[in-house]
Amino acid sequence: MTEPNVRVRFAPSPTGYPHVGNIRTALFNWLFARHYGGSFIVRIEDTDQARKVEDALESILDSLRWLGLDWDEGPEVGGDYGPYFQSQRLDTYHSYARRLLDEGHAYLCYCPPERLDEMRVEQARRKEPPRYDRRCRNLSRESRVESPESGGEGDSRAKRLQSEASPERSVSRLVTPVVRLKTPLDGQTRFHDLIRGEIVFENSTLDDFVLLKSDGYPTYHLANIVDDHLMAISHIMRADEWLSSTPRHVLLYQALGWQPPLFAHLPMILGPDKSKLSKRHGATSVTELKDQGYLPEAVLNFLALLGWSLDDHTEILSREELVANFSIERVSKTGAIFNHEKLRWMNGVYLRELRPEAFLQRIMPLLESSLPQEVERPISEEYVRRIVPLIQERIATLNELGAYTDFFFLDALQYDPSLLVGKKMTPQSTLTALNAAREKLSALESFDTDSMEGTLRPLAEEMGLKTGQLFGVLRVAVTGRTAAPPLFQTMVVLGKGKCLRRIEAAITLLYRLDSM
Repeated sequence: MTEPNVRVRFAPSPTGYPHVGNIRTALFNWLFARHYGGSFIVRIEDTDQARKVEDALESILDSLRWLGLDWDEGPEVGGDYGPYFQSQRLDTYHSYARRLLDEGHAYLCYCPPERLDEMRVEQARRKEPPRYDRRCRNLSRESRVESPESGGEGDSRAKRLQSEASPERSVSRLVTPVVRLKTPLDGQTRFHDLIRGEIVFENSTLDDFVLLKSDGYPTYHLANIVDDHLMAISHIMRADEWLSSTPRHVLLYQALGWQPPLFAHLPMILGPDKSKLSKRHGATSVTELKDQGYLPEAVLNFLALLGWSLDDHTEILSREELVANFSIERVSKTGAIFNHEKLRWMNGVYLRELRPEAFLQRIMPLLESSLPQEVERPISEEYVRRIVPLIQERIATLNELGAYTDFFFLDALQYDPSLLVGKKMTPQSTLTALNAAREKLSALESFDTDSMEGTLRPLAEEMGLKTGQLFGVLRVAVTGRTAAPPLFQTMVVLGKGKCLRRIEAAITLLYRLDSM
């Protein structure tokens, strides 16, 4: 399926680690581009130098790579495409800010931060929305040059700035002006949103927003408009929190004489309580989900269904199915609920659907890194291959591996001896049961599941125990846990010698417990 000239972008700011909402936005853009055979571009909006967070950029790019959201162009880095960086394009933004000044669509504002702070305090006192009062909008050139904020220096540098309309130069040693757009004072700004329909804003509610800051860096508003135009972006899909900024962007497109891209504002991601998703709801970043043992294909599937659906019942969709079926028409207007339990369920489905050998390759690195130091390395792949059938159906995330596997590798188990005492049993009756089970197991010539079950079930009956009581005692003795993979299959993997040694150790613990 093709649609001419589909070009979309993901434009994160490295001011924090990637929230699932950011990556969901990237995914929707990527799916849209791939569906129509278009281009997906990554552009880093790093113009807010004061708020940059170390390692945030790498975390963003790693999240994209982990999910397989490859991008199509950018500066070449080691044979691959790197993202575009706005901080490397300052001259481009300066030239368009200069053009807006020259054509009368923008003006230089010399108001110092102190005045702006006082203005906002006063507006808050009067319960008015915070906005610039346009003091510098209609100042004459002479008034600007002689204004107190300019330092009263008058001529040469201020006049040069006015004649060149060069926003990156300072009028004085005291104040460097910012560039503001001359927003229409009346009328309406309207645009069509592909998800929400016709949107109308009254221009009287908009302020003269800053285009170029005093440090020479553009604001988001100027930089993203210029880049989207120069990069021929056809569709802008972004979070609905940017909806209120869109009329400003439309006005800026109009001032520059450019046709805006098509807009689609994506629904917010909410917590189970329907408030905005936050840390109190659990993991909120792709990095956290990766660290918690979720598979990238499960996370991709889950994120795709946060605000989009194929129909009212299909939940498991492969990457190829998502690409083939994605459309803006099926994106919801309402907020999407991030349900951790559903993600956990979905991840379990993906784990169970892995072929055993693929599952093995997924868990080997985790076992090598997460098992206790006393476990001998390298871990035998052949040994783990025997464990795979016992655990693949039981774990929902890879982080649960330890609870289901570490006892397979340890020489000595550490657990609370009281766990050995079965339901409605005493330390003494448990000792009797373990001693009897040890004798029966020692006598087995073939240590397989059928032989063990055929021996131990009659033993439980002979001793007046339910099979669950006897098997529960044995499970704790050989694994150190009350819940573990199937008992006899586990014992087969552990081997007869290790099982008998662990039963002996459990008997010793029970003697101590009984004597207390």
